[in-house]
Amino acid sequence: GRGAGPAGMRLAAGVRERVAAVHGGAELSERLRLYDSWAACYEQDVAALEYRAPHLAAASLAFAFPAPPAGARLLDVACGTGLVARELHRRGFRCLHGVDGSAGMLERARSTGLYRQLRRCVLGREPLPAPAEHYDAVTVVGALGEGQVPSTAVPELLRVTKPGGFLCLTTRSNPSNLRYKAELEAALEGLERQGAWQKVLAQEVECWEKATSEEESTQGTGYIPGVVYIYRKCPVPRPGEG
Repeated sequence: GRGAGPAGMRLAAGVRERVAAVHGGAELSERLRLYDSWAACYEQDVAALEYRAPHLAAASLAFAFPAPPAGARLLDVACGTGLVARELHRRGFRCLHGVDGSAGMLERARSTGLYRQLRRCVLGREPLPAPAEHYDAVTVVGALGEGQVPSTAVPELLRVTKPGGFLCLTTRSNPSNLRYKAELEAALEGLERQGAWQKVLAQEVECWEKATSEEESTQGTGYIPGVVYIYRKCPVPRPGEG
């Protein structure tokens, strides 16, 4: 198609630079500033990238969820502009709380009207602003990656989840994130061995989003792969309890 020509590349140049910047080696404070300034064009950029993670994560969580979701309290970690909330809302989730490290992103999320509560929190640096066993579900979509939320923050996600509650996590499987992904999976498996949670799903997805460089594109498709994980916190309540 014609879109793949120079015009397509021109459109992508700014997108490529912004994505590279937030995934680069910048200090956290600098990266949060980049997210603040990216907030205004973030949604059109991820649309250009055909970023499918919010849709895939919400669909997976809704599929795993046993109860009608309307009454479930859910925490959307690194909520950004509210892309995940929009997908969850479409699937019947109504009680949504969000946290993000970027004030600019939170402002956009607030304007969607989809969240009952929004707080600023830099996960990895500070605890989540929630009591223990508070949420029926916790999502972290797109923020588990090199230079973003460290894999050491996973127990903090578990802390705020109710026993029997669900955690939905995503990461990318592109070459520059493989070391992080291995670390993350070691942390996930370690918690499973300890009996902290049970794996419900690990779904590898070939076309997660468009690659922003040739090196990142696997099998020359122009896309990078990703994965959705769903875990259920133990002890899982028996039918008739809870």
